[in-house]
This record gives sequence, structure tokens and C-alpha cells, in this order.
Amino acid sequence: MASQLNSVRRTAGARQSRRADTLPFTAYRAATRPAFGQTATPYGQALQALKLQEQHLRTICRAAEAAPAPAPAPAASADEPAADPATMDIRIGKIVKVEQHPDADSLYVEQIDVGEPEPRTIVSGLVKFVPLAEMQDRKVIVLCNLKPRNMRGIKSNGMVLCASNDAHDVVEPLAPPAEAPVGERVWFGEDGKGQAAAAEPNRVQKKKLWEAVQPLLKTDADATARFRDAVMLTSAGPVRAVSLKGANIA
Repeated sequence: MASQLNSVRRTAGARQSRRADTLPFTAYRAATRPAFGQTATPYGQALQALKLQEQHLRTICRAAEAAPAPAPAPAASADEPAADPATMDIRIGKIVKVEQHPDADSLYVEQIDVGEPEPRTIVSGLVKFVPLAEMQDRKVIVLCNLKPRNMRGIKSNGMVLCASNDAHDVVEPLAPPAEAPVGERVWFGEDGKGQAAAAEPNRVQKKKLWEAVQPLLKTDADATARFRDAVMLTSAGPVRAVSLKGANIA
């Protein structure tokens, strides 16, 4: 009896295999689908698995087609300036005269020698941070190639660079070494001493060169002024803040 059953099974399997070779796929799938209450044949089970896999792949493809394409990364503008401190005319200055602004309690009006025939008039908001007596004859670091701007009725022809904390409630003018000569242009890093001529004020304003450089000016853990990793240098040594470390410079 067992041998007869095995023979029947082999014959049924051979017939099923021949049907799979001769019938179209869809017809074969229908032929092997079990009727209600019947057990699926091995071929039917395999085809059912393939059908489920096909449905899954179609679902994935439809989802991929429906998903929005990722937005392209914005291209860098050709007009966007490179941050280069050599474009800035930053010099050692000495305050030869200082007084409080007649129309602004928070502003000083300074006359600063930056190595030119006449001192520059520069307005600084340092009244709350540095006493008047400490401003007189003080050596400072001056940004000289900004376009003049009116500060409460007085034209300011430059900027005294200072370190400040994030809250901007502590502000310290940058200090060059005492021996650094007035009018000397500072440089950044040992390789920066041979820097090219600074940009003209009109170009600084039009190309926003200062806006590109300024965020990268900071003091380090020793309160030394730096542009990125390059130290702000004079012929007498580095420029420093009095005490502020890891501070912004502007």
C-alpha cells in the first residue's frame, strides 16, 4: 500500500511539473490556487509567496514615486566673499584725545593716531566698559578700511576692535604689545606678514568683506586674538584682550 501511495504522489508531482512548463504563468497560478477547504500544493505555496513579494515590491515602488524629491543643496553664490583677514586694514593706534559724545551718553569720541598725517575721529560705545581716564593715551587696535558713518551726528572713520562676552556686558578693547609701533598693520599667523594691500573701503562695503571676516575673529584660551587658528600679530608680539577668553571680536 505504501509503495502504491508513493507512486501516486510521484505521478501527481510529475503532472504538476509538466503543467507548470506548459501553462502561462497566470493560468498556472490559477490552476494551483487551492479551492475552499483544500490545502495548497507546494507549487501553489511558492507562487503565493511570489505574489506577496510582487505586491510588496509594487508598494515600495509606489511609495518611492509618491515621495517628494529631496531639495537640492543651495549652490554657493559667486558673489559670496571668502573670509580673508588680509582684505582688512587693521592697525595699531593710539588715542591722543577722548571725550564723551555730546549727544549720546554711551559713546566716546576719540582722536586716534594710526600713522597718518592727522588723527582719525572714531566713535566707540565704550563708556559703560572703560573709564574715560583709561581711554586717554591708550594703545588700541583699529579697523581702518570701513566707510565713514555718522554716529549721532559725528562721522566715525573706523572702529576700535574689542573682545566681548556673549551677553555683551563685558567689553575689552584689544591690546597690542606696548612696544608695537603706532600705525603698523597687524597680520595673522607667521605666514601672513607678507600680506597684500588691504581692500578699499568701497569694496569692503560692497562685497561685505568685514561681515565675512568678523565671525571668525575670537580670543583663545589665553585671551589671544585669532582669526581661526592664526594669531593676530605685530612686530612686538601677539595682540590680546585684557582677560576675556573664548570671546567674540568686533
